[in-house]
Amino acid sequence: MALPPSTKPLRADTERTVRAILEAAERVLSANPAATMEQVAEAAGVARTTVHRRFASREALIGALSAWAAQRFHEAVEAARPETTPPDVALYQVTANVLRVKIGWGFAMGALPTDAPEVASVHADVLARCERLFARLRDTGVLPPDADLDWARRVYYALIHEAATQAPDTDAAMDALATRVVDTLLRGIGTRTTT
Repeated sequence: MALPPSTKPLRADTERTVRAILEAAERVLSANPAATMEQVAEAAGVARTTVHRRFASREALIGALSAWAAQRFHEAVEAARPETTPPDVALYQVTANVLRVKIGWGFAMGALPTDAPEVASVHADVLARCERLFARLRDTGVLPPDADLDWARRVYYALIHEAATQAPDTDAAMDALATRVVDTLLRGIGTRTTT
């Protein structure tokens, strides 16, 4: 797991502490975007000085949280192996993985600085993978041969964005939401498939 960049690798206990702080920051800031570093420290179960030692300011904490979420987003797409998995399976897995990140890291995903080079790099890589996946979907007949792939991708992104506003409370509900997104993209509204 990659954590915010630093000049040297973190020790395992330090890495766990940073992760606990970032996870607590997501929970606290999702509930109250104006929350203080002290509230984050309390939620993480660490001293306020520990948070300040790792993150010089609230802005630095939010920046690190956003970078961490961007990395989770990238890993979610990679984990689906969109270049090698059968394309219809990859589409479902990418959808399920990305929804888990977007819903679980909603504050951080919303705070991503679009002009930051590392975020731009993640988005460029994800876009390229998605373009290749949609071409594979067309080439294997999942999408019609005359499908406008740019439009299909944009519709898919909109469906993901809307689905991410939901808050499924179980893995089964999350899977059903991913299935609904994929079914809507591939078959339209009002059509259901059985899985």
